[in-house]
Amino acid sequence: MNNTKGPLLAIAVGLSLAGNSLAGDGGEKRIMAARSAAPASISANATIVDAGKVLAEGSNGWTCMPDTLPGDGAAMCNDAMWMKMMNAVGSKGDFTANGIGFSYMLQGDVGAGVSNSDPYHPNAKNAADYVETGPHLMIIVPKAMLKGITNDPAAGGPYVMWGDTPYAHIMVPIEDTE
Repeated sequence: MNNTKGPLLAIAVGLSLAGNSLAGDGGEKRIMAARSAAPASISANATIVDAGKVLAEGSNGWTCMPDTLPGDGAAMCNDAMWMKMMNAVGSKGDFTANGIGFSYMLQGDVGAGVSNSDPYHPNAKNAADYVETGPHLMIIVPKAMLKGITNDPAAGGPYVMWGDTPYAHIMVPIEDTE
């Protein structure tokens, strides 16, 4: 069976941001999973969204989700700039980073990895540049600020993901995954 993670990412993000409900029972486990993606100082007051359904209203401008893709368990918490970028990825729309945006994935994305160069790779797990990252922070910056940062996840330390796309961002591993 082909892995269609790239197109699924676009569909899941688009549906999540459009408010369609595919999953989520509104349960405390889903809320706790979403909140685990970021430090409590951020996630405790974040809006929790599960496949488009708001499970908890927040007050700090952050949005946390228990899954990046439905059922993948790759919880993430995003600020407004990152949500704008995710919406663009989901719709294959234009995006220009005109500021700095942050996203936390403190549980990592192991099992939900992607192509490091192509957010829409049709078979990401078989991509030559497939990558999974343990706990990490992601940072969006204007493209000019990415110069000099490697795109090699194996180099150690921060690296650029999706560098030749409008969705380029810095991946900052927090723990070794080995």
